[in-house]
This record gives sequence, structure tokens and C-alpha cells, in this order.
Amino acid sequence: MNEFARDAAAGHAAVDVVVIGAGQAGLSSAYHLARAGIGHVVLDHAPRPGGAWQHRWPSLTYGRVHGMHALPGMELTGADPLRPSSEVIGEYFAAYEERFGLRVRRPVDVTAVRGGADGRLLVESSAGTWPARALINATGTWDRPFWPRYPGQETFRGRQLHTADYPGPAGFAGARVIVVGGGTSAVQHLLEVSEVAAETTWVTRRPPVFREGGFGEAEGRAAVALVDERVRRGLPPQSVVSVTGLPLNEAVRAGLDSGVLDRRPVFERITPTGAVWADGRRVEADVILWATGFRAAVDHLAPLRLREPGGGIRVEGTRAVRDERIHLVGYGPSASTIGANRAGGAAVREIRRLLTRETGGPAPTEGTVPQLATAAALRT
Repeated sequence: MNEFARDAAAGHAAVDVVVIGAGQAGLSSAYHLARAGIGHVVLDHAPRPGGAWQHRWPSLTYGRVHGMHALPGMELTGADPLRPSSEVIGEYFAAYEERFGLRVRRPVDVTAVRGGADGRLLVESSAGTWPARALINATGTWDRPFWPRYPGQETFRGRQLHTADYPGPAGFAGARVIVVGGGTSAVQHLLEVSEVAAETTWVTRRPPVFREGGFGEAEGRAAVALVDERVRRGLPPQSVVSVTGLPLNEAVRAGLDSGVLDRRPVFERITPTGAVWADGRRVEADVILWATGFRAAVDHLAPLRLREPGGGIRVEGTRAVRDERIHLVGYGPSASTIGANRAGGAAVREIRRLLTRETGGPAPTEGTVPQLATAAALRT
């Protein structure tokens, strides 16, 4: 039993803010809370630092990572591009927590967040319950892989796995593999697996859109605006690729030229030995790899009834429209590394205003404010 579980029965002292998750969004939020002098606790269910990055497959080296942005106040420099991204970013997150004294409590599983009788939130977890005046939910999506359902799927005698369980290409040597999904992960899997597999087939619901040229600030703003519009309407956020397209880099061009990225529309049904299309075409397969994305991990917020009829949580900026005490960072328009950084700061500014309105000023909660290493560290 760890130190945080021992006092679970007695509960915990109230804090101003609970942060759930210690990935990019959670650490960014904790950094800004510390700068603002707002008492908080960070709860993370992972056994070690690294957020979702610690679960990435070994062949995804740091040099192949798309769109990693440094955490606020500390750059990631000098990393070997040939090392696994899980190692590089895991070590970076660990160093970040240490440098800024972000005392993350782990492993702690948050099971539910409820409204308390005194207007506080009650954050229930495997390590006890924390009463809090506000909450930053930074749980991301990795824990909720999306598995679509197709007729006959349960009859398939081969192996089915999701991107969340992808081990790297070696496990597919000599196999006939169907990769389902139209995102960046699907393309990366195909390019790797095709080098060792007997054959690969790429299946997507919609024709993929490849993006030529750069992806600058204007394009980024336009993509974020499209995602933001959905969450403002209470709809589940779409994938990033659905609004940005797939980057047409050298490896992707080679995959298109070789036929590896020759996409087929989605099959009609799955058979015990493969898949069948509406026009009668068949593909025999040993493995179906579902690169079909993830959904927001927000089930623990269900007692607060934040979901809209459209299935999503309606958000203005980072604030849940149905409960101003709840902020979602890394959700919808902030579901990117740079977006999470900015959203963390924005959430803390709103929470500070909320606490000021309630009490005349957010006083740090004793024993919960991280002790920052040095003043200079905050200015880097």
C-alpha cells in the first residue's frame, strides 16, 4: 500500500483545485497553478511520469514524433532523435516535475467526481476523496481506445488489436494485415508493418486527404476553430486529422508510390478469415489492426451530468458550460501539446477569478502548493 492509499479511509484536507492527469495538459495546468499561488493536488493513474507518451510503441522514435511542443518554462533540448519517444518524453516529464516541484500523486485512479453539500466538488479516488473548489480534468484520450463494430467481427479467427496495444512491426512478420483507420497512426503502422508483413490492406471510412505544404499559424487557427465549434455545440470532438488532413512527407509519398497507401473503402462485413466488401471482393487476413482513434476519458465526470444531448461536453474556452467549477484541458480544441499549454494557463486564469469572486482572493491551501525550484526557473 502506497503512502497515498494509507490515509484513504480518513479522506483528505480540502484543496482549491484538483488536477486529474499528469500528461502535457495536467503538468501545464499545475505549472500555472503554482505560479498563481493556488493550492492544488495532481492525481495521475500512471505508475510513472510521461503521460500517454510512456505507452507509445518502441519504433516511434523521438525524431518521428509529429507536433511535440515543450512544456511551459522548460524546453526539451538535446534529445537523441533515434531514441524511443516514450523514453525521451518520459524522462523530460520526470525532469519537469522535479524542476518545478510538482508533487504528482501516483498511481491514483479517480473513480468519480460529485457535487458536495457545501458547494465543493468531491473527487473520489483509489487513494481517498479530495474536496475541492474547482477541478481541471486533463485525462486525455489514451485510456479510451475506440473499437468500431462491424458484422461478423466476433467470428474472426485471427488477431485483433488496437493502436493502444500496437507493439511495433516485428510482431507482424509474414502476416496478412488489414489496417483500419484514416489517421496518422494508421499511416505510420502501414509504413512500418508493410516492411515485414506478407501483405497489407488499408481500409478507411472516407477517402484520406493529404496536405501538401506547411502547416502554419493560420492553418492551425482554422483547424482549432473547427474543433472549437463542435465542443461549443456540445458534440464530441473530432480527430485532429479530420480537420487538418494527413501531412504529405517523404515517407508518405513513398508509401503512395509503392501502393502501400492504396486505400480501400470500408468492408461490409468481417469473416472468420478476413473481410468482404459489398461488391464481393474478399481479403484474407491474419490480423486486423484497428487504428480508429480514441475518445475523451471523462466517464468519472458522469455524476455531474455535464454531457449535452449531442453526446459531448459543451465547453467555452476550457470551462464546462454546465458547471463553471470544471475545466477541461486537452479536450477538443486544446487536444494538442501546444494547445494544452495555452489552455492550462487560460483555465487557471478563470479559476483564479472564480476563487476571487467566492472568497475575495484565492489563498493557497497549506501543504499543497508546489515549492518551485528557483525564481529563475520560472523565467526560462
